[in-house]
Amino acid sequence: MTDELRFLPLSGAEGKHSYLITDRHGGPVSRLADATEVIQLHMGQALVAHAIALLPDEQPGDLRYLAESLTEALRDALRIAESRGRRLNHSDQS
Repeated sequence: MTDELRFLPLSGAEGKHSYLITDRHGGPVSRLADATEVIQLHMGQALVAHAIALLPDEQPGDLRYLAESLTEALRDALRIAESRGRRLNHSDQS
């Protein structure tokens, strides 16, 4: 049984990273972190959809470019998170 450090989805005091020492058996803090990550991913997906709906109506300019770039970056990050989550779930089942 090897303990691992898990990066938690919420920041600690002063915005510092929070970690959990876990052995992958899914204790209560791990389950809370899993649920929080699911909520954060869904919120990110909703924000991407909202931005895609709003941005075509905005005038071209620096703010629109920034919003489009941030939307694209968030979409990419969500895609990576989903892909990694699938790989992790697949490796746990092996």
